[in-house]
Amino acid sequence: MKEFRTFSEAETVEAGFKLGSVLKAGDVVCINGDLGTGKTAFTKGIAQALGIDGYITSPTFTIVNEHKGTVDLFHFDVYRIASPDEMFEIGFDEYLDGKGVVVIEWSDLIAEIIPPEHIRVDMEKLPDDFNARVIRINFIGKGYEHYEGRL
Repeated sequence: MKEFRTFSEAETVEAGFKLGSVLKAGDVVCINGDLGTGKTAFTKGIAQALGIDGYITSPTFTIVNEHKGTVDLFHFDVYRIASPDEMFEIGFDEYLDGKGVVVIEWSDLIAEIIPPEHIRVDMEKLPDDFNARVIRINFIGKGYEHYEGRL
């Protein structure tokens, strides 16, 4: 596990950039945390590391945003998903085919369809400082064993 503590949105973006700098097409990043913990800011950092200059917003209502970069990014927000079956209706399995990095906000809501090998990011606000966050990154599966040492 790798842990970051951030004290501003810019630092949260930078933590995402650090993770993004080791990612490759086919990687799946699952981000969990309460509302306002910085999931989208973290994803913005991942996007920057993948060579994506566009504006990154949470796809809460569209479910997925596709961004073209050096490595493409498929950014999901499943907060409004009623069941994992809805994910298959929008072609979720096709996004897992290795053509880009998949980032899923609120992934615990669809835990049963998350690939067994993935990167899990848990974010939480620290109680003493509105801007303080703790970000824990776990690399799950043999395919990710070498990632932690590269952060």
